[in-house]
Amino acid sequence: MREKSTDDLSQELMSQPNLDQYITENETYFADADISEFLAKHYEKCGLSKAELARRSGMSEVYLHQVFARRRRPSRDRLLCLCIGMEATLEEVQQLLRRVGCAPIYPKLKRDAIISHGILHHTPLTEINDKLFSENEKTLF
Repeated sequence: MREKSTDDLSQELMSQPNLDQYITENETYFADADISEFLAKHYEKCGLSKAELARRSGMSEVYLHQVFARRRRPSRDRLLCLCIGMEATLEEVQQLLRRVGCAPIYPKLKRDAIISHGILHHTPLTEINDKLFSENEKTLF
């Protein structure tokens, strides 16, 4: 089965009079909010303890464990913090954001450009936040 593009799905949605049928036929193409596979794969690769990952990601260990256990669904900013903490690549971050239905990083937005630059250059989260703050942009945490 070939992957349907967003345009393909939009066309089908506009032409399908029965929403239930559209949902049934396209269930496999919907964004998946489960990030556990991504987290497990990248956590193993980063080689950090969960305590260190929590520190690098600017979150409590309790919150981090809840995310890994699927009891919490992090916001886009929290996902970005986790990705920065694990030193994920920009491509990996973009894939994750799309997969969970969040807006990808958009370099035409100053805030996203600062975040993207930080990801590309493995800048610590605190430095990214400092730059966001100095540019009057919303910090990640």
